[in-house]
Amino acid sequence: MTPKLERILTRVQKPARYTGGEYNEIVKDPEKVDLRVAFCFPDTYEIGMSNLGLQILYGAMNEDPGIWCERCFAPWGDMEEELRREKLPLYALESGDPIGDFDAIAFSLGYEMAYTSVLNMLDLAGVPVRSADRESLTPLVFAGGTSCINPEPMADFIDLFAIGEGEKLDMEILELLKKAKREGWPKSRFLRAAADIPGVYVPSLYEPEYNDDGTLRRVNVLDGAPETVTKRIVEDLDSVYYPTHAIVPSTEIVHDRVVLELFRGCVRGCRFCQAGFAYRPVRRHSTEFLLEKAKEALSGSGYEEITLSSLSTSDFKGLSELTDGLLEWCEPRKISLSLPSLRADNFSMGLMERVQKVRKSGLTFAPEAGSQRLRDVINKNVTEEALLNSCRIAFEGGWSTLKLYFMLGLPTETDEDVLAIAELAEKVLSCWRQNAVNRARGVKITVSTSMFVPKPHTPFEWEAQVSVEEYLRRVKLLREAIKSRAITYNWHAPDVSLIEAALSRGDRRLGAVIENVWRDGGRLDSWSDYFSFERWMNAFEKAGLDPDFYAARVRGEDELFPWDVISVGVRKSYLARERKAAYEGKITPDCRVKCMGCGANCLLERRACDE
Repeated sequence: MTPKLERILTRVQKPARYTGGEYNEIVKDPEKVDLRVAFCFPDTYEIGMSNLGLQILYGAMNEDPGIWCERCFAPWGDMEEELRREKLPLYALESGDPIGDFDAIAFSLGYEMAYTSVLNMLDLAGVPVRSADRESLTPLVFAGGTSCINPEPMADFIDLFAIGEGEKLDMEILELLKKAKREGWPKSRFLRAAADIPGVYVPSLYEPEYNDDGTLRRVNVLDGAPETVTKRIVEDLDSVYYPTHAIVPSTEIVHDRVVLELFRGCVRGCRFCQAGFAYRPVRRHSTEFLLEKAKEALSGSGYEEITLSSLSTSDFKGLSELTDGLLEWCEPRKISLSLPSLRADNFSMGLMERVQKVRKSGLTFAPEAGSQRLRDVINKNVTEEALLNSCRIAFEGGWSTLKLYFMLGLPTETDEDVLAIAELAEKVLSCWRQNAVNRARGVKITVSTSMFVPKPHTPFEWEAQVSVEEYLRRVKLLREAIKSRAITYNWHAPDVSLIEAALSRGDRRLGAVIENVWRDGGRLDSWSDYFSFERWMNAFEKAGLDPDFYAARVRGEDELFPWDVISVGVRKSYLARERKAAYEGKITPDCRVKCMGCGANCLLERRACDE
């Protein structure tokens, strides 16, 4: 650490964010590696270090002796101000070296509101923000993550996108970069060769054309690049790297515990859920693998809590066997086990007893909609009876804190559906009164709502988002309908959701908007401390674009979407059928009951898939 940096750190909040030197970090000799990679997370240290994907890919890349992958996070405003004042470039935590000197800068994009931070981090590193302005092969700027299944809004800034799961795909990209660097290829030759790697999208090889009404007319594919880029998956999860010696942070982070990934994908098919479609098909770790890795991770970190992670933890086949095996090892060591992502329709007494053996925490269920009619529309497949039964089990087991999550603005939602949320919360309160083992402790029920955001690659990708004014009207309706003081109501700010919807379904023209926001001071837009709705609206106006065109417009059935060049394995025709089923109020059984032929199984080498 340089004397100048030492002086800076005395003047900023949480200096441990910027020092490195954590237990289990990986340090290599830069003279003995072929490539140096800066793994950049466009949010704060506390958020990035809580991300399991970062820990997996960091370890997977560093398994190659020829690659040194280091971490870099977005600085908070005070640190950014100090870096710019002292003319210090953004640096990697392991070495302290400027990331602009690295061979590759890799961004993890899991949330659209992080886009401005990508530009800000590149600028802090002294790297031109636009791909066209970076003429040399290195530093190569590439990105992966869930948001990349619509890469177009960030196409002007990223050299290539890794679509899908990165354990193998990232290594193939870096192997090609090694070869290109060794043989002195120009950047254009490398990008064309990279486009032949399955799962790689190179924006410069695709040129969109637009109709007079602003919709997409066609995408011209250049130089023989693939017409469609299909996401990559890892078929056998037990066969790839899993972090058992993850970095132990030097300061408190959001999820300060061991995270154990059970499986990828989801069998449920909720029609609003992008992750549920983006991560299909379901692939699971074996119970034996999980028990072994959990013990190694706990022993190697000193953590006193482990959480089981997936899109729907309680759907894991063999969960009882796994939790029993974990508790047998964890209980004597006073290590607690937590199970987020529990389904309201399969929370059992046995599961409850396992969860609370060491330490009892609050419970969270996500009915998403208040009425059964609307839950059928979104294919939630959770009945009121099942939810109340799960609440009964929890209250009989001594729980007194419960959170319920819902969305407002779902397709076909009416005022009756909104009021049904208040009615359901009252029924949960009544359930507590009838079943609580210790009513003297009281109860705290929290109802939270967020604004529905239509997402690409879901059956609702055609839908319009309700206006900010309409969302707030429904919030007021619900707030006034909740009478009990035992029920607390929180709602998510709708202005952020409007921008998120515009970015998630945006096209390449939104690059100008993102750059306008950044040049006007935007960064860390997922934080209320920094987000400015006015700044975003000014940026749209300056670019001659309307956010409602992207967020609040029902798309035509035959409209070509900016993200149609990307395939997540689920056919657009299947999504259209699911949309039709939603408007008919028909539910689709989950994948364990019957395969509905969405197409995702085609991604598995061992299975055939017919139209």
